[in-house]
Amino acid sequence: MMSKLQTSVTDLLDKEQIPYRLLPHKTPAISVQDAAEQRGVSPSQMVKTIVLRDMGGRLALACVPGDQQVDPKKVRQLLDCRRMTCVSSDEVKLITGFEIGTINPIVTATPMPVFLDIHFQQHQYINISSGDRMAGIELTLADLCHLCQPTLASLCRELD
Repeated sequence: MMSKLQTSVTDLLDKEQIPYRLLPHKTPAISVQDAAEQRGVSPSQMVKTIVLRDMGGRLALACVPGDQQVDPKKVRQLLDCRRMTCVSSDEVKLITGFEIGTINPIVTATPMPVFLDIHFQQHQYINISSGDRMAGIELTLADLCHLCQPTLASLCRELD
């Protein structure tokens, strides 16, 4: 699908001939909740992508539903490392090529493993960032998995 908005994400989807639906926003999204409302979808279908780093500098992308929080300890266990923390907001663009709020699991400036929470398996379609605050992208979970080859695991913080 060709779209009016062109980003490195839409370019990759077009090149790979992956069907997707562009979900434009009326205003730049300022939060996951705001983006979900503007797209008319549940926050649980939104892929919130977090960049984590271990003490040795190893990077990973943790993708959780928009209404959940990532538990770095769970990612740490998957990578068998001692400590895993979110990278600073200053480093996000350097590492991914995208601003906070526009990170996605299929296009990053720095290659790194992708971990996708198992909660997404309950949805046929999920939403990722287009790489631009003015639109999101809806695609199938199967197509997302084809593109980023994630490890599926439980990544969400347990709520008390």
